[in-house]
Amino acid sequence: MSKTSVRWSLVLGLVIVAFGVGIYLQDLKHQESTKAAWKANRFNVARFHKIMRYAGDMNAQNWASMRDSIGSQLDSLMILRFRKEVDSINKTKNESLGLK
Repeated sequence: MSKTSVRWSLVLGLVIVAFGVGIYLQDLKHQESTKAAWKANRFNVARFHKIMRYAGDMNAQNWASMRDSIGSQLDSLMILRFRKEVDSINKTKNESLGLK
């Protein structure tokens, strides 16, 4: 075997190991972000399932009350999301001004 083929084999082995390590690290980060997302959305998922149960229980007699209930649930979700965004903006603004 010549020196050139040994070097190319070494480079190829190094590239394969680097790709393997990269894929492994990417998978770890993906698992971490997925856990964080599920933890953050646990409350919203529970409320969404509650809304879906309401939708399944709808019939002609209770449509008006169910519709109002679903509307208030969705409004609550939007208000919570808006508050979170405003708090985040205020926190960033206060940090940039040096306030606590």
